[in-house]
Amino acid sequence: MNREPESIAEIATGYAGLLVLTLLAFLVGATAGLLGVAFRLALEWAERFRDSVLAWAHGKNLLGFLCVMVLSAAATAVAAWLVRRFSPQATGSGIPHVEAVAKGELPPAPFRLIPVKFLGGRLAIGAGLALGREGPTVQMGATLAHLLGTAFRRTEDDCRVLLAAGAGAGLATAFNAPIAGAVFVLEELVRRFDTRTTIATLGASAGAIAVARVFLSQGPDFRVALSPYPGFGTVVVHLVLGVVIGFLGIAYNRTILGVLTVAERLDRWPVELRAALVGTAVGVLAWFAPSLVGGGDALTQRTLAGTETLVILALVFPLRFGLGAVSYAAETPGGLFAPMLVLGAQTGFVFGIFCNHWLASVAPQPSELAVVGMAAFFTAVVRAPLTGIVMVIEMTASFTLLLPMLAACCAAMVVPTLLGDPPIYDSLSQRSSGDRKRVHSI
Repeated sequence: MNREPESIAEIATGYAGLLVLTLLAFLVGATAGLLGVAFRLALEWAERFRDSVLAWAHGKNLLGFLCVMVLSAAATAVAAWLVRRFSPQATGSGIPHVEAVAKGELPPAPFRLIPVKFLGGRLAIGAGLALGREGPTVQMGATLAHLLGTAFRRTEDDCRVLLAAGAGAGLATAFNAPIAGAVFVLEELVRRFDTRTTIATLGASAGAIAVARVFLSQGPDFRVALSPYPGFGTVVVHLVLGVVIGFLGIAYNRTILGVLTVAERLDRWPVELRAALVGTAVGVLAWFAPSLVGGGDALTQRTLAGTETLVILALVFPLRFGLGAVSYAAETPGGLFAPMLVLGAQTGFVFGIFCNHWLASVAPQPSELAVVGMAAFFTAVVRAPLTGIVMVIEMTASFTLLLPMLAACCAAMVVPTLLGDPPIYDSLSQRSSGDRKRVHSI
């Protein structure tokens, strides 16, 4: 006789808990969005400051050259010191750490990660390292979300759901891509679809973008001319592009891991010294080619607009390919997404130039293949095709290129999968796990 009232009470409690979780998800999203906006604006200021310093330095000849190297080295070293001294979890993109926390393999990061990630990321990316803003916003959003869940006395499971939702809100704010933020959580971070996580993730992404667009642009991050719907004859072209990018994705993953291995062998050198050396090299590059340093959004935009020549791209691509890996090895805060978008756009554009020369009757325009290349390169490296496709569509408003992206991303995912190359974040997680085991054994 007492079972029915208890069942009704349990159902009511479950509904109430879901409602509270939903409301908290919107709060988490709004807070993470505000933090992400502050970080984006801080990076824009840092980039303007770097440009003004370079303009001043070029008028001072050798003295200016030395000043640029010293400032870049100092900013990178301070960023690495902040991470080592106050929050080791803040190194790199932070996404492997967020994944481990979401799975219950690691405890959540304390509040101090947020200022370390914010200031360290601003210093490193502002100094010119080829790192993305999305890593810091994802990890800061996740940490902030877990702290809010704890403050509102939610269960451990709810706190983990909110942590994942906060990560999605961070990605949504970084690229003005709310759906991609939600898809990223479900496809890459938790790798499952369940009702509570889906609701919280959608709510957090919506809250983040609602706040972000008050301060940032309403439109997509990149300006791309609307392309016509492609014909059936272009499918083979997009599949071949995906195969090419699949091999490049393997090479990029192994380059990042190889550079990290080399950096580990220099562990007798203080991390600040290693970071300063990277900063010095970036400062030299910034002196001679200021447009090639930093996250790379301007490079991506120029490629998408078709203003880059084949000769320039042939020189810039290998440089950015190596710079991204070296920058990540500096152990400062910063993500991988934005540098990957540069490489993907450039690969697609160069591929398009050759296709238009040899297959002019069926080949799409190079700028269209540049957009497709962005999604394919992301897929080849991260192995999250839905996130890559949705993110690029939201960043470029190129919804007519959905079919080409599907074909290219399919091929870009098949190649590394058949060759046994793991996704980059799986590899980075394994490295982090190995490092923790070595520390405990000592």
